Amino acid sequence: MHPVLQDDLRALPELLNLARDSALHSLLKLAEQPVAIHPLPSVGPLERSVEPGAAAALCLFEARWLPRLAASAGPRYLGFVTGGATPASLVGDWLTSALDQNPTAGWDSEAPELERQTVRELAGWFGLGAAHEGAFVSGATMSNFVGLAIAREWLGEQQGVRVSEVGVAALGPVTVLSGAAHSSIHKALSMLGLGRQAVQKLATQPGREAVDLQALEAALQAQQGRPVIVVANAGTVNSGDFDDLRAIAALRQRYPFWLHVDAAFGAFAALDARLASQVAGLDAADSVCVDCHKWMNVPYDSALQFTRHRALQLRVFQNAAAYLGEPGERPDFVHLTPENSRRWRALAAWFAVQAYGREGQADIVARNIDCARLLGDLVAADETLELLAPVRLNIVCFAVRGMTTQAEVQALLERLRDRGEAFLTPTLYAGRWAIRAAFSNWRTSADDVRRVHKALRAALKADQP
Repeated sequence: MHPVLQDDLRALPELLNLARDSALHSLLKLAEQPVAIHPLPSVGPLERSVEPGAAAALCLFEARWLPRLAASAGPRYLGFVTGGATPASLVGDWLTSALDQNPTAGWDSEAPELERQTVRELAGWFGLGAAHEGAFVSGATMSNFVGLAIAREWLGEQQGVRVSEVGVAALGPVTVLSGAAHSSIHKALSMLGLGRQAVQKLATQPGREAVDLQALEAALQAQQGRPVIVVANAGTVNSGDFDDLRAIAALRQRYPFWLHVDAAFGAFAALDARLASQVAGLDAADSVCVDCHKWMNVPYDSALQFTRHRALQLRVFQNAAAYLGEPGERPDFVHLTPENSRRWRALAAWFAVQAYGREGQADIVARNIDCARLLGDLVAADETLELLAPVRLNIVCFAVRGMTTQAEVQALLERLRDRGEAFLTPTLYAGRWAIRAAFSNWRTSADDVRRVHKALRAALKADQP
């Protein structure tokens, strides 16, 4: 063994304590440290520590990189849709790395069974019945990719073609109908060989991002019986809007289509009695995307994909190798998702489920929704700001009056970032450059909301001559 490795092995308890202390120091300062920073340009090659070994590497990391990171695990990081990591999920994630299990095949441990049980438990949270089976993947983009890959196989089956065997060219042109598809849908279609241009953007309801049902039916009717894919939303990224999933599913009585629901964070609305009706009908979907490292507050990377069509999923992702064996009635995950090598990412979610249960997760969801509503009220009462959409879930979408260009909005958000108090991201909503705040962190409180609004007001004043 290399002598440095040997030294690190002997010092392993001390090294882990050093890492623990470093992490704890950062976590305990989340409320005070800058939420985000202005990244510096690239300055050259990788900097190396003077001394070898893990302790020296940690010292270099703490000096060079740690101060230049975002407090994205904290309560006022409202950009994108980013949760933090609850204490239980953090414990699970650390153990994931320490135990380093191979959960793709199930003949050396019961690690895959823990994943199966966790998937079944979470399916119940979202109202998905026994027909839906699932697996963990890296994130919402990969979950959407898996769902659409199975949909692609289904389209081929309708034509008597096995796309997984003969290739996507045998399908011919494919149509994907959606009112407000997330960018990851377009990316997945590109990776699947179906093409970004396969998406036919449909009209949405007035003042909303929910698809116009008449427009959807007209588009289906225009296909003249040709099977298509419909992508519905349970929680759009700009305004947290929901398609009417039950009404969309009912259209399958007259038209052939695969229903994929992107419920990356909106699926968690099922845990709040005030909004649970919004996700009614999710169980009717053919495939569903749910992202755990958003509103479930487990560390990156962790998402779920569900489908009613396990046989088609197996056909797409089966890996044929002598050392893997046949899939059998209970296929290993190596036969169900794109990755052969994957972390035991289910463990962090298992810890969260065990520690807090549905009730604890529901508390996070409800508090975040309340925070979003509070910010919505503050925006509505602020004469310099304009609320662009009702706060339907955990997203607040608003604009600055008189601010019309992307450059103006970006400059404002950079000033806000540089103050260190909050981080928000820009968006384009109904043709207008706007700002969105996404509440999904388990720590965020009403005091944080008021602090964000105050910081935003200060950043606006800084722009005035």
